[in-house]
Amino acid sequence: MPVVLIVHNLLRWAVLLFGLITVIRAIGGLSSGRMYNGGDNKMNLFFMISCDIQLLLGLVLFFGGDWFRMLKSGMGEVMRNPFTRFFTVEHAAMMILAWILVHVGRTAVKRTVTDKAKHRKSLIFFGIALVLILASIPWPFRGDLIGRPYFPAL
Repeated sequence: MPVVLIVHNLLRWAVLLFGLITVIRAIGGLSSGRMYNGGDNKMNLFFMISCDIQLLLGLVLFFGGDWFRMLKSGMGEVMRNPFTRFFTVEHAAMMILAWILVHVGRTAVKRTVTDKAKHRKSLIFFGIALVLILASIPWPFRGDLIGRPYFPAL
C-alpha cells in the first residue's frame, strides 16, 4: 500500500496540471472567441484520464487500507475524529463528486454544437471540478493531522 499511496500522491500533480490547462484554455477560448479545437479536446481528455487513474488508486487505498474498515465499524467515531472524517468522508466524497463533474462535463462539451458553448461548459464543469479537487487535497498547510507533504518521501 505505501507504493500506491506514493503514486496517488504524485499523480495529483498531473491531475492539477491537466485541470489547470483545461480551465485556462476554456477561459482563453471564451475571451478570444477562438474555435474549440483538438488541443482543447485532448486537454480535457487527459484531465479525465488522470482523474480516472487517480480515482482507481484512491479506491484501492480506501478499500484496501483501514479507511473502509473504520467506516464500517462506526460512523459516529469516524465523524468525531477530524483525521478519519477527512479521509473517509470529506476527501472521498469531494473527489468522487469532482470525478463525476469531469465526466459529465466531457460528455456535455462533446454534445454541444457551438464553440463558445463548448468553452463555457468546459469552464463551468472543469472549473468546479478543479476547485473541488484543490479544496480536497491534504495540503501541507492543512496542519499536522491532515496535511501531507507536497512530494512523498520515496
